[in-house]
Amino acid sequence: MTIPRPPAAPAPSVPAPAPEAVFPAPWRALSLVLVGVFMAVLDTFVVLVAAPAVQAGLHASDADTQLILAGYQLAYALALVTGARLGDRYGRRRCFLLGTGAFTLASVACATAPTAGALIAARVAQGLAAAVLFPQVFAVIQVVLPPERRARAFGVLGAVIGLAGVAGQLLGGVLLAADLFGASWRPLFWINVPLGVLTLALAAVYVPESRAAERHRPDLAGTAVLTVALGLLIVPLIEAHGAGGAPWIWAGPVAGAAALYAFVVVERRIEARGGTPLLRPRLLADRAFTTGIALVLLAYCGINSFFLILSLTLQDGLGLDPLAAGLCYVPFAAAFFAGSVATGRASRPGRRLLRTGAWILALGHAVTLAVVTVRGAALTPWALVGPLLLVGLGNGVLVPPLLHTVLAGVRPAEIGMASGVLSTGQQVGGAAGVAVLGLVFYGTLGGAARHDTGAYAHALAAALVLSLGLALAVGALLRWLPGGEAPGSR
Repeated sequence: MTIPRPPAAPAPSVPAPAPEAVFPAPWRALSLVLVGVFMAVLDTFVVLVAAPAVQAGLHASDADTQLILAGYQLAYALALVTGARLGDRYGRRRCFLLGTGAFTLASVACATAPTAGALIAARVAQGLAAAVLFPQVFAVIQVVLPPERRARAFGVLGAVIGLAGVAGQLLGGVLLAADLFGASWRPLFWINVPLGVLTLALAAVYVPESRAAERHRPDLAGTAVLTVALGLLIVPLIEAHGAGGAPWIWAGPVAGAAALYAFVVVERRIEARGGTPLLRPRLLADRAFTTGIALVLLAYCGINSFFLILSLTLQDGLGLDPLAAGLCYVPFAAAFFAGSVATGRASRPGRRLLRTGAWILALGHAVTLAVVTVRGAALTPWALVGPLLLVGLGNGVLVPPLLHTVLAGVRPAEIGMASGVLSTGQQVGGAAGVAVLGLVFYGTLGGAARHDTGAYAHALAAALVLSLGLALAVGALLRWLPGGEAPGSR
């Protein structure tokens, strides 16, 4: 691939761009930061497919394997708000480049890890790097594009997130089946290196710099309290299946809720003293924003957990290999992409469009539940094609405009912190969904043998009841979202 020549003038650098500021080639800048999104989301899912090969290749214990999977997600979720605020203070392009560079180096460390411990450390480093690069993307969309073009950008962003999740399953299966150079799972991490290097080279030239108007000292106290609070919430969710019914699994979220209250108290005191808190309390007092974050939590509870329970059913229940299981997601990916592109044409998506997506999603889960229940032990991948089309379409119509809606009314000076909260909501929601639906799935499955299709279909049906409930809850909660058919106008 030929790298384009740099423009004659350097990329614009502005301390506090107004919402109507015009930047050259905004879609070129957006396409580059979306490569970072693709890599970050891809690495959330690709290791799920490779887990058995990783465990065998490194002689890892079950606990090590769980940390290889969870270390990335935990570090990613804990540092997102901080990563967003670093972009506000030091520059969104600078932090995106820093995060992408660190992610690329961490991918090399993953690919060459000699032991399970080394891979765990490299995965944590990957998660921290992703937390620095990912929230800058939301800020870049708000900064480089005028309001009437942001819905389309969020449609593209939603499509990239959805396709990256599916590609993690499919690409993981392809590379494991190919066993390139006898390297087994290691090429799964090497693929990030050329993508990361190319993105760094082009983003340094074509992504404009921006930062918040006010740049004060970092809120170390708020960062510390929020990290503890999120850790208490997320670690039990990630470790729920492996820890069984351990008391700390249930005590952690309670302590985490108390720590979140303490965080709000700390932030109010910092703001009262004239400082700049990590998260302004007035943002949490915005009904539109808080309702939107609640909707994001519910939506991502359903997305991530659906990937988990379906993958387990396809591979462990129906006996498909990782490649064949990944191919089963093609209908979902195609419908998700179509829905995302279609909703991106609405310059100011409103509640009617969001409700349409929620009800299509609920219908998809209901049809999936009916097919799985009726088919039982005779369940085949072909029987799931139609339901997967509906589930993918519903998510594609719902999620991108929802992300746009959450950020539409946020002040330019607060876009960084709002992006961090939004990204954290995605991760916490995903972890919560995997934990809760995973417990239901495994609890229903009991001690069933692998390839017992009837038992796995029964467990999938039990978990799908909750998936359907989540979709219906999203549809019901949308009535509380303020504004009419143009939430971006508030």
